[in-house]
Amino acid sequence: MDVLSDVIAIMRTGRPRSARVQWHAPWGQRFPSAPGSAGFQVILQGSCWLTPPDGGAPIALGVGDVVFFPHGHGYGLADNPATSLAEPDCDPLEEADLYASASIGQPVHGTPTVTLCGGYRLDPARAHPLLDDLPGMVHLPARLGHRAEVRAAVDLLGSELNRPRLGADTIVPALLDMLLLYILRAWFDEQPERGTVTGWSAALADPAISAALHAIHRDPAHHWTVETLAAQARLSRAAFSKRFTAMIGQPPLTYLTWWRMTTAARLLHGSDAPLSEVATQTGYTSEFAFANAFKREYGTAPGRYRRRSQAGTPNKEQSSA
Repeated sequence: MDVLSDVIAIMRTGRPRSARVQWHAPWGQRFPSAPGSAGFQVILQGSCWLTPPDGGAPIALGVGDVVFFPHGHGYGLADNPATSLAEPDCDPLEEADLYASASIGQPVHGTPTVTLCGGYRLDPARAHPLLDDLPGMVHLPARLGHRAEVRAAVDLLGSELNRPRLGADTIVPALLDMLLLYILRAWFDEQPERGTVTGWSAALADPAISAALHAIHRDPAHHWTVETLAAQARLSRAAFSKRFTAMIGQPPLTYLTWWRMTTAARLLHGSDAPLSEVATQTGYTSEFAFANAFKREYGTAPGRYRRRSQAGTPNKEQSSA
């Protein structure tokens, strides 16, 4: 898998939820902070005003605008900046339905605003530093001829939510995952234009460092060394190590070990593979060596981690990594 796909596969948990909502003026809604989640809003029809997470000046949103909240920060939406915000009746991520359609307010006159919203549960125990680079809010304004793939995913998702048919239980979560990846791709694609020189956006845009990262994610079990990763990047060992560390914030082999342990945690949680097999898939020749590395990273033995995670019990000894 490539880096971005891997990050989402590792962090996302459960099934994403979504709704198509028709708002009739006057209306205002507060969306509270939801740690351990990410969400988005897309304006399908009409317009509205967004109160951003940092409490800054309201932002006008129009048809085609996409707003993404990668860290679950709270925000507000309203027909007018002066309209008071109602408190939510429920947490959409806790609702039984994976997708829904709703109408808010009394349709008296005027054109309603129609929004498409969605939410994803993220596992903070498997947080990837790539997402730390994202701001509290990502606003992708609609621009003619730009982000055709985002627009296509929104259209397909809106159609499914407007009239669910056979297969929707599979199609809707797949479209939500696709939209999430398209939003993140669009944001990262734009970062080099802003002169970013460090961080994950710079690393993914750098052909050399990106090649090394993809090599690690494509085959974490491989016996990678700084020399072999430098060869993937087509740089000298010293130049590669210096550039990788500056952009990613840790040396190449430190990141490799962290990613192996993160992958191991996912396998322990989501499969019944023997520990020897998990060790092999993450680049360790013995179960003993794997167990020691895992305990250094998570503060608990692999078997105990598996029992706790599969039982839904937090791994209290687990490190913040």
